[in-house]
Amino acid sequence: MTNHAQRASAFIHQSGKSPWHDKALWHVRTNRDKAMATIPEWEQLRETAQQIKAHTASQLDDYLVQFEANCKSNGVHLHWAQTPDDLNKIVLDIARAKGAKHIVKSKSMLTEECHLNEALEGAGLIVTDTDLGERIVQLRQEPPSHIVLPAIHTTKEEIGELFHKHFASEKGNNDPTYLTGIARKALRDDFLGADIGITGVNFAIAETGGIVICTNEGNADLGTALPPVHIACMGIEKLIPAIEHLGVFTRLLARSATGQAITTYTSHFHKPRRGGEMHIVMLDNGRTALLGEPEFRAALSCIRCGACMNTCPVFRHGGGHSYGATIPGPIGSTLGPSQNIKAHQSLPFACTLCGSCTAVCPVNIDLHNQLLTWRNRIAKAGYVPLVKRLTMKLFGITIASPALYGLANCFIKVVAKVPVLYRNLTPWGKQRSMPVAAKKTFKTMYVEREREQLK
Repeated sequence: MTNHAQRASAFIHQSGKSPWHDKALWHVRTNRDKAMATIPEWEQLRETAQQIKAHTASQLDDYLVQFEANCKSNGVHLHWAQTPDDLNKIVLDIARAKGAKHIVKSKSMLTEECHLNEALEGAGLIVTDTDLGERIVQLRQEPPSHIVLPAIHTTKEEIGELFHKHFASEKGNNDPTYLTGIARKALRDDFLGADIGITGVNFAIAETGGIVICTNEGNADLGTALPPVHIACMGIEKLIPAIEHLGVFTRLLARSATGQAITTYTSHFHKPRRGGEMHIVMLDNGRTALLGEPEFRAALSCIRCGACMNTCPVFRHGGGHSYGATIPGPIGSTLGPSQNIKAHQSLPFACTLCGSCTAVCPVNIDLHNQLLTWRNRIAKAGYVPLVKRLTMKLFGITIASPALYGLANCFIKVVAKVPVLYRNLTPWGKQRSMPVAAKKTFKTMYVEREREQLK
């Protein structure tokens, strides 16, 4: 089983990708900071959002019942799915009942979680992702590497070649405006010929039975306005109690994600359009079980802004695909093991515990604490490699003994004088310069100071 470190190493060694990936995401993080600085009550908003989410989670069963009743009164068909297979079957059954052949889909990490595209295409349906980034990765036959910027790992040259292959664009023309125009023209025909539009959900409001979808490209609006059937797929954690709470989250979401004041489109859906149908499929897939975990339930508060990924030094340098999970980055590193601890055992260790993810999270999820807790659980479950267990055991023995600790300091000074040892002895050193060792240890300086004072 390949782990995060191996996959990240592969990305780092691709020709020059890691530096500009790091730079691009840090630019987005910087935009977030600038947008945050314009809101004096930013920390109050974060705390309020955290409280709303915690309250909703504590009474989720009641709010789900309320949401279901209001959906039905609005003329919306509500479906419950326990597993990804259940959700895929529900969507496929709707498509078959309508005789659908072509489906357009806007960005939805939940459908990525369920591998809905593969299920529908396996049944002979044509599925077109309409978010530009999602369309790029779909044509490349790979998953998104970021929940907001799904194609951030690709270069404009790669996209130019991709569009030349699929859309006969000008070979060698990598101008972003030109390539966007090519994609828009191709997608327009897909929208006009679609039988069903599938979307995700950013927020669902128990009080009204309505859903809210936030996009910058307007593809969700076209995908729901043109086809006669709209299917919205959402996790049960997307609920908020009332419409008055929505403004708290919309003020946080876009600023945290891209530094915008608000997404270009914030679209509300309460009823099917005239002559059409609207379906909402709600998925559990382990979310209820996570609610029963006091140490981890706050992870369900995530509003999928991607801020933790943009700030994380591990994500920025190693890329999203290195996580091998639908949701990458710090939030994915805690959600992944909650669904399959064995498959995602390496993810909580893809972290420096710097706490930057927690610092930028718009709903105050204590991500670095959760990742530290997961490390403990993974160790107790016996999934930590033997070499790492022995190394940490030796480290513990060393720092518990002043004599051994002193010897270790001498060894570090030797290694510092021969940098090649550092780079070859540890994977950590392969991407870093050996830090300069102090000429005197703290112990030496302390003893010298004591002697001076006794004179």
